Amino acid sequence: MSTDATETTDAETAAETETETDATADSEVATDAKPEAPSPGEQRRQAKQERAADREAAADREAEDIAASADNTVHLRVFRYDPDVEGKTEPYFDDFHVPFTKGMTVLDALIWARDNYDPSLTFRHSCRQAICGSDALFVNGRQRLACKTQISDMSEPVMVEPLPHSEVEKDLVVDMEHFYDQMEAVEPYFQTNELPEDELEEQRQSRENRETIKMSTRCIWCSACMSSCNIAAGNNEYLGPAALNKAYRFAMDEREGEDMKQHRLEIIEEENGVWRCQTQFSCTEVCPKDIPLTEHIQALKREAVKHNLKFW
Repeated sequence: MSTDATETTDAETAAETETETDATADSEVATDAKPEAPSPGEQRRQAKQERAADREAAADREAEDIAASADNTVHLRVFRYDPDVEGKTEPYFDDFHVPFTKGMTVLDALIWARDNYDPSLTFRHSCRQAICGSDALFVNGRQRLACKTQISDMSEPVMVEPLPHSEVEKDLVVDMEHFYDQMEAVEPYFQTNELPEDELEEQRQSRENRETIKMSTRCIWCSACMSSCNIAAGNNEYLGPAALNKAYRFAMDEREGEDMKQHRLEIIEEENGVWRCQTQFSCTEVCPKDIPLTEHIQALKREAVKHNLKFW
């Protein structure tokens, strides 16, 4: 009996040793397994990313050197946001130190920062002469045209943000679709059913009538007034000061005729039309073209009252 027991124990010990040896071998095989080498395509993409990072770092160093050598610089704090790039999906502010030059505007400073620091910095601009209205921004707590705002008039750091009460697409660019929809709602184009008998005859306008609507024609569709309006901020359906000003421009034009004027007044008298204005003057204060928007809205209210008076 004792001999059999000894043989059984030896066999178990040999089996355990063999199992440990197999496990060790498996472990060594696993340890020796090497990660797969990146494909040629992955190597090219990685090299490309490294070159781009090197160029960006070199550009930053060059811009910092230029800024450091300048006698005077301007400190910009710019709103940044990009929903499509990891790490930029939460809003934050970037600091840029831009060499100051006489006559520099906020737009000039933004362009310098984009060209020398970060080419991904995004903002709208076009004519650079306060005509197109594409570069309306929120600068130091107020709606302004970047191309018209002198840096020398601003306290530092110059805070540059997108227009409030609008959805931000990227950095300083906001979605203008809703603003354009409100403008379109008042039919902002000339209409008349009172044409001269001779098709070659001019449809003349009196000097007095031209003076009445002159300021309203200066609107550049920048949306600064809409952005400043507290009523529009709380009621997305409100037509807003820009659209009402456009309605004023055509409703007061004597060449359109009474029928068309009544049609326009019916549009602005709707629930979210002219009567929503609470005469806060914020739109008038921020208008870059000095249009007396509140005055025009009040004139439309008076016309609407006259339109609704009934005499029996």
